[in-house]
Amino acid sequence: MKMYRLKTMSLFFAGFIAIYSCKKDNAPMTTGKNPDNAQDVSVDRFNALAGHLQVRSATNGLPGPNQAVNFDQGPFITMGLSPQGHVIQYYNFDVQSTTPAPIWTFVKNGQPVAGQLNVVNVLPGENGYSDFWQVNKVNVPDNYVANSITSYDELIASGYTIEKTNDLVNCPIVPKGSTASKRLNNGGTGLTRGWYKNKVVYYFNFFEKPLSITGAGLVPTIPIFVTFSINPGQAGGGPDSGFETESPTSHQTHNVISVLPSDNAYSPLWIVRVYDNASFPDVSNINTANAAPLLIQDAGEVNCPVVNVQ
Repeated sequence: MKMYRLKTMSLFFAGFIAIYSCKKDNAPMTTGKNPDNAQDVSVDRFNALAGHLQVRSATNGLPGPNQAVNFDQGPFITMGLSPQGHVIQYYNFDVQSTTPAPIWTFVKNGQPVAGQLNVVNVLPGENGYSDFWQVNKVNVPDNYVANSITSYDELIASGYTIEKTNDLVNCPIVPKGSTASKRLNNGGTGLTRGWYKNKVVYYFNFFEKPLSITGAGLVPTIPIFVTFSINPGQAGGGPDSGFETESPTSHQTHNVISVLPSDNAYSPLWIVRVYDNASFPDVSNINTANAAPLLIQDAGEVNCPVVNVQ
């Protein structure tokens, strides 16, 4: 009788374990994290690691670490000229690498996972950061719960299939509360949230034109012609002196972009070509900019999305 009971109990527990195991395999993978309750990332775009032209000093008044930035005021927005000589406005997000950083989006059966925030693995000032992100699609199963993955390490551990695309997005990471109220074609101006190592990051979106990486896997670039109040090479010259303007009270520069967002070749990553400020009165469009004497052929690549064309 005792033997019979032991056998019966063994069969019962074996069956229970089998049933439990099956339920575990078919259950949702985990509970998603709530970004509203997550810690926010601290961001500083103006320290010596993150900044190039925009580096905080005791006198230039750039915002402090993780302080919300109003990009609608100088030195973050500029009035320049289109190739035809029309007035434009563009934001200044400083020098950026031509190598995009990866951003991971999540799809289920080819459709975005509702509520899932994108994942990034670098911040301004860290090696490999860029405002320009190459989109990678993470294919998740039907039982995936939104925001159960909130870091690159969790993503790699999941073993999910990742599809690298040629799509490129211009999404500068900024401190929470930052504002940039202008967009071309009435695009959305609010901040988007994402995940970075289980914390929440905030970034702008600029979509004045769809972007793709080049055949070499880089961010496409095009020239912009600029001039400064004091020419580079002179005392206090170059970016520290500010752009030359039509008058001391005017914000109008004669910085000329070579391509508009409506053109196929457009990119918001500009190769800076510095012309002699003696030619400032003569420069009014791309033809006159090309004719001006160049002081520097390539002063770096800056992220300057065009947000208004008059």
